[in-house]
Amino acid sequence: MWKKKKTPQKKAPLKLMDLSIHDVRKAIHTYAEKKPNEVPLSVIINKDLTIDYDLLSPYIAGIPKKRYYMSKETYELFEEEDYDLAKEMDMVQQAVDLYINQMGEAPTIDLDPYKRISYHKLDRLHLLPQRPERDFYLTNEEFMITYQKPK
Repeated sequence: MWKKKKTPQKKAPLKLMDLSIHDVRKAIHTYAEKKPNEVPLSVIINKDLTIDYDLLSPYIAGIPKKRYYMSKETYELFEEEDYDLAKEMDMVQQAVDLYINQMGEAPTIDLDPYKRISYHKLDRLHLLPQRPERDFYLTNEEFMITYQKPK
């Protein structure tokens, strides 16, 4: 016999909740562990660097009242007051990646023990649309940058 076609169930809208950055980070971490390998983590990041909580809904109870942003390049999570930092991280990380592809070396300030990114080197190749106000540093992890000065 014919089987009745199931109608897709509508998801209940997510509720606004008091969720900390740690709650969101934990949900993102769980999502990253459970997602298929061929799906990049960046699928949960919207164009405006906000997070798609519908995709995280199996791992988080709702939508945080506070707005959080995530860097598409470094996957670092930021609070609302650090939105400009998230945008700068993406801009500088993209420029660093392009510089390394073109020049075959990292764009750090020569002899700088902290591996500070040289905006002069990036500017020479027209890789930065504007210079950030803060310093960024190269980490030891696959040419990723950070805004935290190494100790």
